[in-house]
Amino acid sequence: MKLYTKTGDAGQTSLGDGRRVDKDDPRPEACGAIDELNAHLGLARNACPHEMIAGRLAAIQHELFVLGCELGGVTAASLDRPELLVTDEMVSRLERWIDEASAAAPPLGQFILPGGDGGACRLHVARTVCRRAERRIVTLARTEPVTEHTKKYVNRLSDLLYAWSRQVNHAVGPGDVAVDLGRQR
Repeated sequence: MKLYTKTGDAGQTSLGDGRRVDKDDPRPEACGAIDELNAHLGLARNACPHEMIAGRLAAIQHELFVLGCELGGVTAASLDRPELLVTDEMVSRLERWIDEASAAAPPLGQFILPGGDGGACRLHVARTVCRRAERRIVTLARTEPVTEHTKKYVNRLSDLLYAWSRQVNHAVGPGDVAVDLGRQR
């Protein structure tokens, strides 16, 4: 089987339900943003000095494939595979991880810059890509169904990436890099 199909040469792609749409349609835009996020999570995982966070990033990468299936128009019912759904438990787990990570860093008292340890910086980049993916999903949800669990999952994930970047910076790096709004150049 060849890697290239030539079916997208005219600017269209196939969705999981067989429909053909333009590559810049909101559905492939949302899928592409999730794919980009997954690649950034792989990079963050590779640079993460915290073994537990790295392991959890791997689990999230697998879950993003589930989320991508939903966004791509593949339904769990069409495949008779309920594991291909983003669930409330997945969202709740992210919330527990946010609480754990938040407890591992001092209370937030100011705005912080994305910086510090290299692993934390990569988590910050992944967070911003996650926020973009969330915006693409919101755009898609204006015209087509998107589950509430999917929207919640991506929203919580960006919060988790923020909390993990702080946790990493306080565990192995310089701590938070505070914004100095009074600084003049």
